Amino acid sequence: MHSQSSERLKRWLQQPWWPYWLVVALLPFGRSAELGTAACLIGLLLAWRRGIEWTQPSMRLLWMLLTCYIGAALLSSFVSVAPGKSWSTVLGLLRYLPLGLYACHALRGEQRVHGLYVAVAAVIAFWVLDAWMQMLTGWSLRGHADAERISGLFGADDPKLGPTLAMLSPFALWAARKRWELRGLIVAFVLLLGPVMLSGSRSAWIAFGLVTLVFIAREAGSFVRFLAVGASVAVVLAIAGAIAWKTSTRFETRMQRTLMALSGSEQSLNEATTGRLDIWHTGVRMIEAHPLLGVGVRGFRYAYPHYAPANDHFMVAENCGDGMGACHPHQLVLEVLIETGVVGLLLWLVGVALAVRAWRRAGSAGRATAFPVTVSLAAMLFPLNSHLAFYSAWWGLLFAWLLGLWCASLFAATKEERDGA
Repeated sequence: MHSQSSERLKRWLQQPWWPYWLVVALLPFGRSAELGTAACLIGLLLAWRRGIEWTQPSMRLLWMLLTCYIGAALLSSFVSVAPGKSWSTVLGLLRYLPLGLYACHALRGEQRVHGLYVAVAAVIAFWVLDAWMQMLTGWSLRGHADAERISGLFGADDPKLGPTLAMLSPFALWAARKRWELRGLIVAFVLLLGPVMLSGSRSAWIAFGLVTLVFIAREAGSFVRFLAVGASVAVVLAIAGAIAWKTSTRFETRMQRTLMALSGSEQSLNEATTGRLDIWHTGVRMIEAHPLLGVGVRGFRYAYPHYAPANDHFMVAENCGDGMGACHPHQLVLEVLIETGVVGLLLWLVGVALAVRAWRRAGSAGRATAFPVTVSLAAMLFPLNSHLAFYSAWWGLLFAWLLGLWCASLFAATKEERDGA
């Protein structure tokens, strides 16, 4: 038995994708996820000595997309209100290049991509089981739950379980569908639904809802069936919400705050969005003062006190760690406009256009291989939602990880697989 376990571990370590997988496996432990980034860098350097095909389409696409993403940050740093923070952020963003290049090199072939998908799904399954244990007992492997939300392996002081599960849920849903067909997809959806709902993150609810709609459309095959299945899922969600409302004070508190938005007043809407309107009003003033290149990447929190009113909610009641106000805009489009200006937003739009063109040209085999990560990126970038900071060390790493995987998977299918599609 011991020799069999050792042999399985040896075979797993020989998989070229395990350094890339390590990033996701360590996400609940903060900056420890950077160990995966370092492992990918080492793997890329070792592969370089043996020879790498640097001109493959996935790498070219990655270069272009990261140029748009990092270029917006780079240009904004020249006029930043916090030059030290902006320039250090730009230097940190450069680590995403070897990370993505390693994915493009290691994940050649549909079998390797699918192997990584399954490995990521296994990690998500472990997070979900731990979250369910916390939902049922109040405790997870990382300790007791926070009073307002389920936190699972991320710990009570880190509310990222919901958004992370929502963004990575397509991998678990895809793997369950592939292994156990439709019944597996349904079971996976139900198991994911509980932790996402009780995580207390409304942005996670929206993202998971989008993921659900995409998978329903994929399974339905026709508009009539889509409506029928969608109505059935809506009933399930309503029942689950009613049960959670009656049994979970965390969910009830969150829903009561959310429903305040229906009163129609601006104050109620601001309270329902946890002060987001205050942040966005202040952000608009920053855009008006710095329209071209913004206040500098990651400069929002440093500029905030200069544009916020004296009685600003975040200045007088909920300071961001060091008393400087809100940390980031909590909205992707505003973040890009505020911190990198119109120029930065144009670069992001160029990146989106390049990505859409690559997706359309990849063919049905490439799009099928990249389906889970495409859904993840679409949910993550959906503009009508609130977001974590895309240029932060943690959320930015997850975004870059998905971007590198998307470029690799889009072109992973071999010529034979493309011709046979």
